[in-house]
Amino acid sequence: MIIRNALESTGPVNEPGGLSRRDTLRLAAASVMASMSSWPVARADQSNEKHGLSAFGDLKYPPGFKHFDYVNPTAPKGGMFSQIGASRRFNQNFFTFNSLNSFILKGDAALGIEITFASLMVRAEDEPDAHYGLAARAVRISDDRLTYRFLLRPEAKFHDGSKLTAHDVAFTLTILREKGHPVITQFMRDFIGAEVENESTVVLKFKPGCARDVPLLIAGLPVFSRAYYSEHPFDRSTLEIPLGSGPYMVGRFEPGRFIEYDRVKDWWGENLPVSLGRNNFDKLRYEFYRDRGTAFEGFAAKSYLFREEFTSRTWATGYDFPAVRDGRVKRESIPDETPAGAQGWFINTRRPLFKHPKLREALGYAFDFEWTNKNIMYSSYQRTNSLFQNSDLMAEGTPTEAELALLEPFRPQLSPEVFGPALVAPKSDGSGQDRTLLRKAAQLLQEAGYGIKDGKRVGPNGGDQLTIEFLVDDPSTQAHHAGVIKNLAMLGIDASLRVVDPVQFRSRIEDFDFDITVQRFSFSLTPGESLRNYLSSQAAAMKGSQNISGISDPVIDALIDKVVNAESRPALVTAARCLDRVFRVGRYWIPHWYKPAHWIAYWDAFGHPPTKPRYARGAPDTWWYDNDKAMKIGLSG
Repeated sequence: MIIRNALESTGPVNEPGGLSRRDTLRLAAASVMASMSSWPVARADQSNEKHGLSAFGDLKYPPGFKHFDYVNPTAPKGGMFSQIGASRRFNQNFFTFNSLNSFILKGDAALGIEITFASLMVRAEDEPDAHYGLAARAVRISDDRLTYRFLLRPEAKFHDGSKLTAHDVAFTLTILREKGHPVITQFMRDFIGAEVENESTVVLKFKPGCARDVPLLIAGLPVFSRAYYSEHPFDRSTLEIPLGSGPYMVGRFEPGRFIEYDRVKDWWGENLPVSLGRNNFDKLRYEFYRDRGTAFEGFAAKSYLFREEFTSRTWATGYDFPAVRDGRVKRESIPDETPAGAQGWFINTRRPLFKHPKLREALGYAFDFEWTNKNIMYSSYQRTNSLFQNSDLMAEGTPTEAELALLEPFRPQLSPEVFGPALVAPKSDGSGQDRTLLRKAAQLLQEAGYGIKDGKRVGPNGGDQLTIEFLVDDPSTQAHHAGVIKNLAMLGIDASLRVVDPVQFRSRIEDFDFDITVQRFSFSLTPGESLRNYLSSQAAAMKGSQNISGISDPVIDALIDKVVNAESRPALVTAARCLDRVFRVGRYWIPHWYKPAHWIAYWDAFGHPPTKPRYARGAPDTWWYDNDKAMKIGLSG
């Protein structure tokens, strides 16, 4: 799961990401070795050997494929790609960094650090969930699908020249399960352990009932050097450059300002089918700015070369500087076929004030999306309603027969609304102050026990005025909050916006120290174990989890299990739609907006394949530096 940067997708979007901190590593290494005690291994016949993995076994690319269809296999190498980040993982921060350790909870890690590590397998971005071999050349799967034997490539090595072995994989998975970011430890809960069969073979064991996507998630984790971490604490926030094995290594950086990643010129994986035509830039650079306005000015001044735009006002009015007019800067709107996911104001139900669902429902009537979209966002967006917006996993209309069959056993625990048309956000008259919707909100507040006294909304026992604070880390969102705060004031509620710096914001979110905050997250087309970190009762009490609203509902927990254990894609779609219905009726959020496109702008110094990968942006992964174009716009070749 990804956290993407978005303003009017108001802020970052999450991937399965964010991890927890360290311990001394010699002890950790000892712990790892202890965990690799020998347990029975279900032997996998060689006929079960696969060159790739997917949730339901379907793979687009056959054994021996040459490269992914969406790359240029002869793309030139060289040049630099510079950007501000559009997505983050685990403890990474869009606005600053003070650590190069992205796999624990502590610290604010630099964007992009994951590209310095190799994984067992890598994702094909034109398939819903398929992974193909990188450090592992193949995998053999037992008939019960609980034992995975990964066969490592003999050429795989770390940047210091040491060989990447099964011992490193086993060490990595054990240390991440024990000391990794909570998001990682959560989805590894059905991972039993790793056994080193020999230097080039590692056997992974999973619990019965393990979610079908867990082996995929684990195959995509970075592989760490056991030798390196025998001398360096794994759970420490640090600016020491880690030892990796990926296509890039950390180059120059200034904490909080920029970081560069240098391409490893003799990288062992460069000519593999999963790598050909990718990783084409000699340098990848991330710039960090404390606010969006300054970041845009930096792009216009050519301080960095690529930008994904998340602010409709800027997209509509900002790109009128000379370089755009004369063609040196290109603008494109490219399709985004991934689930748009859930973005909105998430309500912290851990606080007694927000326990009553009618109060939460009333807050939703105070937001006039139609006015906000027209007057602030240039009518660029559509309303979000679903966890799985912009995908076939989204519930629509009344439940199908299959959905009813799944929901029926839970009927006594569910609101009758679940069995009616899928809940959608109220539509306003676009005035910014729809009196019909505000009257409905006032009625709901009254039913929840919050009456009016001297023009102030007070609780069942009178007393102090009902107060609500919106917490954000981006001052440019103030206009988006102003309308809902004004309407809440009309309802007698004292609402305010607090803007804090990014480090304090992340700390408060991890500690669940807020009333309402903006969040955006999106799931894959094959959601599974990662759902627990965002929606489950277990995650509600886990510091650093992405269950921002504190959702703790046994029916949601049970429906997550149905999604996770679905044995076919139709069964998964049905379960996801049921989960979506129940989530929506819980009124855990005030839904925002989405657009099924990427707005990108870039200085015209690049080439790229004619077709982007269906489920990804393509840049910088498949792009390359074009020397001739670069020189025409005043950049060195």
